[in-house]
Amino acid sequence: MGMIGGGVGAFIGAVHRLAANLDGQIELVCGAFSRDPATSKQTGKELFLDESRVYDSFKQMIETEAGLPESQRMDFVSIVTPNHVHAEPALLALEHGFPVIIDKPLCFNMEEAYAIRNKVNETGLPLALTHTYTGYPMIKEARQLVKSGKFGAIRKVMMEYPQGWLAEKIEDSDQKQASWRTDPSKSGKSGAYGDIGTHAANMGEYVSGLQITKVLSMVKKIVPGRLLDDDASAFMEFEGGVPGVLTVSQVSAGEENAIRVRVYGEKGGLEWTQRDPNTLLVKWNDAPDEIYRTGTGYVSEAAQANSRTPAGHPEGYLEAFANIYKNFAMHLRAIDAGITHNMDVYDYPGIEDGVHGMSLVEAVIESTEKGNIWVNVTD
Repeated sequence: MGMIGGGVGAFIGAVHRLAANLDGQIELVCGAFSRDPATSKQTGKELFLDESRVYDSFKQMIETEAGLPESQRMDFVSIVTPNHVHAEPALLALEHGFPVIIDKPLCFNMEEAYAIRNKVNETGLPLALTHTYTGYPMIKEARQLVKSGKFGAIRKVMMEYPQGWLAEKIEDSDQKQASWRTDPSKSGKSGAYGDIGTHAANMGEYVSGLQITKVLSMVKKIVPGRLLDDDASAFMEFEGGVPGVLTVSQVSAGEENAIRVRVYGEKGGLEWTQRDPNTLLVKWNDAPDEIYRTGTGYVSEAAQANSRTPAGHPEGYLEAFANIYKNFAMHLRAIDAGITHNMDVYDYPGIEDGVHGMSLVEAVIESTEKGNIWVNVTD
C-alpha cells in the first residue's frame, strides 16, 4: 500500500494505517504524507519506511512507483486527504494502473464524482470507500436478516448520528480537524451532513437494501459565524416509497459518535447502535426481543467472516474499519489469481456508493436552499 495524506498530526491517516495493518495482509511501503516535503519525510521516518520511497508529492509517488518492477511497486493507493484533495490523486492513480481506497465522502463535488466513476469504469480497477460502520459484523448480520425476508417488506428506516465536538467554534483556535471540515473550500457544500450524514444514510441503505430516492431537508448552521452546516434533519424516501428519517448533528453537546440505525418491516424490525456494537436487537410484535451477538455460531456467514474474536470479546471501530481493508485486499488477490471474489460475504463500499453519497449531499443542500422541498436524488 502507498498512502497519500495522513502526515504527522493527522487523525484519520493513523486510523487507516492501523486498520490496514490489523490482519497482516497489507504492508505500507511508501507515501506522500503531506504537501510539505519535510512533514512527509518526518512521517516516513516515524513509520520506518525506506527514505527513497517517501515522496514530496503524490504525483511524484504515483509516477515513480509505476516505473518500478511489478514485484516492488505498491499494489494500491490509500487516499486520506481532506475532501478537496481526493479526486486528483485518485484519477492519477487509476490512470497509472493502481486500485484506490479512499476516505469518504468520495470527493469535493459531483463533477469530480462523475470523473472518478468514469475512470473506474474505463480502467476496470477496484475502488473502495471507507464507510466504516458497514464493516461491523452485526451490521452485516442485520443486512443478511433483511435480505432473508424475515421481516417482510421494509416499511420504515431511521438513521441518526449525533456528535458534540463542534458545539463551540473551535475552528477559530486552529484545531486542525475542525478547520478543514468547516471550510467550504476544503470540505465542499456541506459540513455535518457531508461528514457524518453520509455515514448515517449509507448505513440505512446498506441494512435495508434500498436506495434513497428523494429528500426533504432542514440543514442548519447552529454555531454563530460557522460557514457550513453543523446540524441536519431530513425526511428521506427510499425505493418503493419506503419512508425514512435522518438526523445528524455535530453540536449535540455531550454526544460522541452515537450512530444508530433502525429498520422496520411488516413482521418485525431491528436496531443497532455503536455504543454496543457487538449486539443486534431484533424486535417482534408478538414475541420477545431477540439479542444477536458477534462471534456466535448462529449468525450468518458474512457476520462470522468479518469477526476476529470469540463471542464476548469486544470488537469495535478499528476492526470494522479493518474489514474494509481486508475485504478490498482479498478482492485484489482474487483478481491476481483469476478467481471470483465473494462480494456477498467479503463486501466493501465501492464507486457507486461514493457517487450516490455525493448525490445525496447535493440533494440535501438543494432541498434546504429551495425552502425545504422534496428533491429527487440523481446519480
